[in-house]
Amino acid sequence: MRAEKPQKSLTMKTVADFSFQYAIYLVFIALILVITIREPSFLSLNNFRNILSMSATRIIIAMGMGAVLITGGVDLSAGRMVGLAAVLSASLLQSLEYSRRMYPDLPALPLVVPILVAMLGCGLFGFLNGLFIAKLKVPAFIATLGSMVAVYGATSLYFDRPPYGAQPIGGLDRRFIALGTGYVGFDGVYSIPYIVIIAAVITLITYVLFNKTTYGKNIYAIGGNAEAARVSGVNVGRTLIVVYTMAGLLYGLGGSLEAARTGGATNNYGNGYELDAIAACVVGGVSNLGGIGTVPGIVVGVLIFSVINYGLTFINMSPYWQQIVKGAIIIAAVALDIRKYLTKR
Repeated sequence: MRAEKPQKSLTMKTVADFSFQYAIYLVFIALILVITIREPSFLSLNNFRNILSMSATRIIIAMGMGAVLITGGVDLSAGRMVGLAAVLSASLLQSLEYSRRMYPDLPALPLVVPILVAMLGCGLFGFLNGLFIAKLKVPAFIATLGSMVAVYGATSLYFDRPPYGAQPIGGLDRRFIALGTGYVGFDGVYSIPYIVIIAAVITLITYVLFNKTTYGKNIYAIGGNAEAARVSGVNVGRTLIVVYTMAGLLYGLGGSLEAARTGGATNNYGNGYELDAIAACVVGGVSNLGGIGTVPGIVVGVLIFSVINYGLTFINMSPYWQQIVKGAIIIAAVALDIRKYLTKR
């Protein structure tokens, strides 16, 4: 009997350690099971496809935010950059037949050109964020807070232009709409939306950058201990500038695809997206203290909130209760993150 106790204790410890390390994935599975028990029809290919479509642009944005958080920083300007990208790309990709075009004499541009313009615009603001933080030593919270306000002002100035003023940008080119709503494969559930494919490619590239390159090692080193990283030869300033610039480029891509998916844009697009991205990253295991985080975890974090938004609406749960569930998950994730940090110490 005495020989069995250590084995039992070891088994229980193993289960507890597994649950502790993979809690976010267990929560994700449990959430799907609860919704499915309540409404079995939720577990269908069509719903799965819809959730992936909803999540695609959020995943791209969260990849940029995840890199920033891993360095121990934060980017409050992400949502406003999404809005800037949506307005820029939509204004340059309006249909030639649309009577209220922002640029009446602009010819039909190749689809990639306005998207690149939007990405470069957001990348410029990301570069400035990195410059202020790395070279002028402005705290990331303050630098990106100021940038958030400035980007919104710039977007609003661009958006509120004569002769139509601050009117929603509509009448988008069919090619652009197809990018946001089209798919590969058979019509219906047996198809993969273009934006899901793009998000998958960005996720794969980010995974390789985080795990297989010097860039990835450097961002984890900076988040773990910036001074130790500097002593070991990491160019902390340059790395931070690259991180914030790349984050801006990803916000630009996500904002452009969001405009294509929804079929229009206003200067208020993206409002609050930065908080959603931060929440998804934290829930997905990215440490708010820096130095810890994985690409699969970020994806799962985004999917959890998409399942909450889509799944709880599917079972007719009150939006107010949905907010309570979201808040509880965020608090639990941060508490788990701090517990892991204390355990490692």
